Amino acid sequence: MSTGELLSVEPQELEFPFELKKQISCSMQLTNKTNNHVAFKVKTTNPKKYCVRPNTGVVLPYASCDVIVTMQAQKEAPPDMQCKDKFLLQSAVATPGISPKDITPELFSKDSGNQVEECKLKVNYVSPHQPPSPVREGSEEGSSPRASISDNVTVPRGFAESNEKLSETRSLISRLTEEKNSAVQQKNKLHQELELLRRQGNKTSGGGVSLITVLFIGLLGIILGYYLK
Repeated sequence: MSTGELLSVEPQELEFPFELKKQISCSMQLTNKTNNHVAFKVKTTNPKKYCVRPNTGVVLPYASCDVIVTMQAQKEAPPDMQCKDKFLLQSAVATPGISPKDITPELFSKDSGNQVEECKLKVNYVSPHQPPSPVREGSEEGSSPRASISDNVTVPRGFAESNEKLSETRSLISRLTEEKNSAVQQKNKLHQELELLRRQGNKTSGGGVSLITVLFIGLLGIILGYYLK
């Protein structure tokens, strides 16, 4: 951090992650250390290469201001990635209520008797940040390879057919169980009706069994045998 009596500047060196044919920006923060209004102006040795926003302004007492410096896309890399460009930050005490459009070059002239400070900033090119290469599982020495689990899992055909047959078998067992229960209910009902007929026959014949009753009982036996198969 560069510290003057009026403004503190951070950082003192502008670092650009250099990439060909790409516009790159970096920022610096100006902090007013006084209870006065401080005007500033940013200059560069290569104005066609850089865009500064804002390049002039006023920082209120004990306030901060961010300045964005944008480097235009470059077609060629400099030799050894060395940059000779420089920036000059000028600051001076201004009258309260001054606006950026009221700032004139005379305000930063020391001959006018104003309190003026100057701070030089260097430009450095740095390599762009690159994400670390993914490490394959099991590639390190002593580590065991792990199977890669895919989100899309293919179920074997035989396994699917087995599940389908199992479902059909369960459905068949359920249907047979229902039929068995129904047959048992019919059997119990036939037994009750047979017993009722026997009692009625005993009352009408005085203890003997009529031919019609015997035939009816035989018919019931045939029906019962059919349900119990």
